[in-house]
Amino acid sequence: MNENFNIFINKKILIYGIGKSGISTFNFLKKYNNISIFDDNKKINLNSYIKNRFISFGKIKKNKFDLIILSPGININKCKLKNFLKKNLKIIYTDLDVFYSFYKNECITITGTNGKSTTCKLLYEVLKKSRLDVKLAGNIGYPILSVKNIKRKSIFVIEASSYQLDYSQLFNSKYAVILNISPDHLERHKTLRNYILAKFKLILNQKKGSLAFINKHDKYLKKEIKKNTYKSKIIKVETNFKNQIIKNFQNNYLSSVSNKENLAFVIEIAKKFKIKRNLLYKVIENFKGLKYRQQVIFHNKKILIINDSKSTSYSSSIEILKKSKNIYWLLGGIPKKGDKFNLPKKYHKNIKGFIFGKKYKKFSLDLKSKIKLRRFSNLKKALIGVLNEIRKDDSVKKTILLSPAAASFDSFKNFEDRGSYFNKIIGDYLDVKSIV
Repeated sequence: MNENFNIFINKKILIYGIGKSGISTFNFLKKYNNISIFDDNKKINLNSYIKNRFISFGKIKKNKFDLIILSPGININKCKLKNFLKKNLKIIYTDLDVFYSFYKNECITITGTNGKSTTCKLLYEVLKKSRLDVKLAGNIGYPILSVKNIKRKSIFVIEASSYQLDYSQLFNSKYAVILNISPDHLERHKTLRNYILAKFKLILNQKKGSLAFINKHDKYLKKEIKKNTYKSKIIKVETNFKNQIIKNFQNNYLSSVSNKENLAFVIEIAKKFKIKRNLLYKVIENFKGLKYRQQVIFHNKKILIINDSKSTSYSSSIEILKKSKNIYWLLGGIPKKGDKFNLPKKYHKNIKGFIFGKKYKKFSLDLKSKIKLRRFSNLKKALIGVLNEIRKDDSVKKTILLSPAAASFDSFKNFEDRGSYFNKIIGDYLDVKSIV
């Protein structure tokens, strides 16, 4: 245990937010501390033991807490306890801080605007295939404090969001990775500068002897890296595909520009762990990707259907829009503040847009002068609109692409829920084969 261990022992702690992360934090710390729980949603279905730890809004003001553990989903600027939190910023921590205080394990922590999950999963598969004891955790869906069977030699591959890093005070990762930066989550961070600073905490908190990997060609990273001095060694990853492995592999899932950049990072990190080239190559060739991230769910000579529900911004949709042909683009949800559609003009004629949901005005303003648009009240109706239009012309192969370029919370729990629903209406409600 490290020097910060005692900070989370024998304390009066408030856990704010009781999603996956909050529950795992509670279960991890309950035997050491007096814990109270608060969540903006009072109707959460939880077991009686956890419910008994809930504290009312009124009682929070009357209590003095030693520490506050903030779940990633809590927006400090819009939550019910915003004033309380702003008065207590010095005692706010995250589950990453708790983890760091209890364990000394080597961590490879990956952040960035796009590509985090794919990079984490691919790197995890590479290390696992090399027979290392490796754990996958973080924003990818496995809360860090829920990981079991941790040994001294266990290596952690962690996906870290800007939300997790923003209020982290203690977390330190031997290997830090920032894949890229583009304007994102500005509704929460307010400015691009604040968003970048949240990401850069990962590097700034590193100790001497650590390694930090950044995209050599990312304009925001190039600019930011010059503003500070660092204890860690900065490795600027070449992402323009000069690497021979990237040139030669055959894997359609990793064929996009963005996934090739992700792959460049995996290769660079693999070198530090002395992974054998033939093993690395084999894992790359066989990598199946992740659900709802450019997932091909139907493919024949006339139609290609792709589920890219994970796309929550224009920047994450643009690469697949570039590589696909005759696109019927399904998009909609809660748009990102400050997000811009920067797809080069030469691709515009290749796309027809089908906007779904109530927040259509932002998308209409962004896209109406660039691509043909139709509007629908929900995703199912938008998909039916696509299928009806496709039936009119079967002369060329078409791509139905769900890449919403927006958050899902207007109609769905999360992007997984949205992705699952899309697959369901394709499989259950619509006979795809009848239209091809």
